[in-house]
This record gives sequence, C-alpha cells and structure tokens, in this order.
Amino acid sequence: MIKKTATVYCLCVLTICSTLACAQAVTVTADVALVSGSKKSKARRASNVVLWLTPAGNVSPPNAPAIQASNRPTLVQRNKSFEPHVLVVPVGSVVEFPNRDPFFHNVFSLFEGKRFDLGLYEAGTTRNVIFDKPGISYIFCNIHSEMSAVVIAVSSPYYGISDQRGRVTISNVPSGRYTLRIWYEETLPEQLNNLTREVTISEDAANLGAMRLPATNMPQGHENMYGHDYPPPLPDSPTYERH
Repeated sequence: MIKKTATVYCLCVLTICSTLACAQAVTVTADVALVSGSKKSKARRASNVVLWLTPAGNVSPPNAPAIQASNRPTLVQRNKSFEPHVLVVPVGSVVEFPNRDPFFHNVFSLFEGKRFDLGLYEAGTTRNVIFDKPGISYIFCNIHSEMSAVVIAVSSPYYGISDQRGRVTISNVPSGRYTLRIWYEETLPEQLNNLTREVTISEDAANLGAMRLPATNMPQGHENMYGHDYPPPLPDSPTYERH
C-alpha cells in the first residue's frame, strides 16, 4: 500500500512539473525595421532578418530532436537561384542541395562558416552538407555568379526569421535569461554585434518590441572559388547546360 501511494505521488509530482514547464514555454515575438541614411529617414519593414536566443549563464540548450531524412532542411537550386535565400538550422544539421535546373551547378562556400565545394553535379541530383559548427556560411555557385544564399547554423533551437511585415516569431521558448543575437545581410557585422544583448523571457515579457536595424548598401559582387572574376556565361558549354 505504501509503495503504491508513493508511486501515485511521484506520478502526480511529475505531471505537475511537466504542466508547469509547458505553461512557462512562451511564443516570443519582435518587429524589425530597417533604417538607412539619417535618423530622420523613414523606417521600412524587412524580411529575412534572423533572431536567435541562446540560454544565458551555465544553462545548456536542449538537444535538437533528430531530423528524419525526409524532413531535412533544403536549399533548392532553381532558375539560377537558391530557394530560400536565407536558411537557419541547428548545429549538426544535414542540409540538402538538390539541383532542379536543367543544367549543372557547382555549389561552394569558402569564406566564413562552413567551407565546402560540392563540385559539378547535374540536374535531378542532390548533394548534402553537414553544418557541424555555429557560423554564417555564404553560399555561391561557381558557374552562375548571380546565385547566392546564406545558411546560419545556431547552437540553439530558439530562432526565427522575419516575414514580409518584419515580424519574427519564436515558439516554445522556456522562461529564463537569454542572449539575443541578430543577423541581417545588409547590416555591417560590427553594427550587429552592438545589437547583441541579454533579455529575460517570461509569460509577461514575451514581446521583444520594435527593433531598428541600420541598413547599408553592401557590395553585391563576389569572386569565384578560385579567387577570380566570373567569365562570361557560355550556354553551349557542357559545364553550363546538360545535353
């Protein structure tokens, strides 16, 4: 009888603790806008702004659940572009790079974050990359200079990307202290570092408010993976189009 009572008591305690933990997980929101030029310039809403929360202090973030191969994050090559342009993944993720164009691609990243060269691969085939450390990887194609994308690997499951209205939503964030980090392609790294700060998340403090990011006309050009300018495209070349 005593053993049964103790078992029931333990189950009740676990149920209560689980309920409290779920109740403390909140949806964090923020609104971001871009400001360029003088302080009097009108702010404009921005998509593809990335926010992520890393538990502060000695608290480690929970391990990300294993992702099935059928649900892996994907950066599709289609119409000489990457879709999506910005992709955020937990550290350790396998990202697929399927070629949906009717010609060859050569995806590479040699600058920051994960460095790799997938080589030439034809239409209908896929290559994979493991993003095994935190960082920002700028992705290009060694054949088509107009193609670019960004993969951000973060050591936290709490991240979000702003939509067309500039709204960021991060679900299932437990209450506590976090370090807030922000990334945007048109904001200088030193300006982004200045926006890093500690925040406290709770049911009463789940809205991070409005954030204004300075926007800069960043240079768009880049060299190929050999450090040279891209040659003019040759449509009849076997490295350009599949015959």
